[in-house]
Amino acid sequence: MKWFNTMSHHRWLEQETDRIFDFGKNAAVPTGFGWLGNNGQVRTDMGTHLWITARMLHVYSVAAGMGRPGAYSLVDHGIRALNGALADKQHGGWYACVNDEGVVDASKQGYQHFFVLLGAASAVTTGHPEARKLLDQAIGVIEKYFWSEDEQMCLESWDEAFTETEAYRGGNANMHAVEAFLIVYDVTHERKWLDRALRIASVIIHDVARRGEFRVNEHFDTQWKPIRDYNKDNPAHRFRAYGGTPGHWIEWGRLMLHLHAALEARFETPPDWLLEDAKGLFHATIRDAWAPDGADGFVYSVDWDGQPIVRERVRWPIVEAMGTAYALHCLTGEAQYESWYQTWWEYCVKYLMDFENGSWWQELDTDNKVTTKVWDGKQDIYHLLHCLVIPRLPLAPGLAPAVAAGLLDINAK
Repeated sequence: MKWFNTMSHHRWLEQETDRIFDFGKNAAVPTGFGWLGNNGQVRTDMGTHLWITARMLHVYSVAAGMGRPGAYSLVDHGIRALNGALADKQHGGWYACVNDEGVVDASKQGYQHFFVLLGAASAVTTGHPEARKLLDQAIGVIEKYFWSEDEQMCLESWDEAFTETEAYRGGNANMHAVEAFLIVYDVTHERKWLDRALRIASVIIHDVARRGEFRVNEHFDTQWKPIRDYNKDNPAHRFRAYGGTPGHWIEWGRLMLHLHAALEARFETPPDWLLEDAKGLFHATIRDAWAPDGADGFVYSVDWDGQPIVRERVRWPIVEAMGTAYALHCLTGEAQYESWYQTWWEYCVKYLMDFENGSWWQELDTDNKVTTKVWDGKQDIYHLLHCLVIPRLPLAPGLAPAVAAGLLDINAK
């Protein structure tokens, strides 16, 4: 049974994409984009987070490229928020969280700044007159504070005034740096962004994860040595979980395949390990995290022997898994990847998609019932593009640039 590159499946994806876009527009608040609760209304108690606002700018840049009326106004709203309440006019960069009263968290987080970079680069594809200025500003902050020329990797965070950086290096922030760098390359055509993405992937995946059965280390010291017991007392941390987070393993796989495609588009020969390691990450995720306790779903985290730690089924790992299955099928043509893609869609329709309140549930327990151990609410719709839009695009250029170039549905038959 074939789904990939068929008009019938693409029509279904398009319908679900519009449902998600319609849900997400409720997140707009005066300070940016808020944290959406399970009923689709903004959780005012959560404040306005930089990562959510930047991701929603990216999302609605894609929607604008798809010709969705109303999306461009949300792009404008996101840019104004990043130039307004979230911007640190004194020290530069962007605050981690604000609310209507002012700054809630003044720290400068790499994870969040890389989403500003992604959102700004995506916004450039819409033709918004302020987008390139925002992108140049974001590039300046990344170059000055987050890209380390000495380490040829990304730093994790700074205090408000950019005077003290954290003695910690994070795989999650660096992964999203790779994601952003790929889109910045598509927009600027500066080769250094591909070189940096390749360097990061080579360290975290090819040098470290490959040697550990593709269980990806995400916590490192300043010498890029893994800290294997990091957050052992707080294993369900939203951004720095103890052990391995398999959803990130498989997400890494897709990003590496985008990098592979970007190099091929330059008529260069990508390193063989990009595809080999992407396969390794994909199958390691299934090996350790898919239904290890008998019930379907991906567990949130595992230990270094592959045993489940946090067994809750969080939404974004399976979404990323579907995008990576598509990407691997693009490069290999192997039927196993389409089979997994279909299996995971069946799971999502049965358990995760919420047709009453909108969007998808963020977290399920071991019986696939809604719970909130790790996440509470339906924060944003960023990850959902990776199973709804990416399976209708070539692997290069990246998401917003490809949509803006009119490549959506180009392979449908």
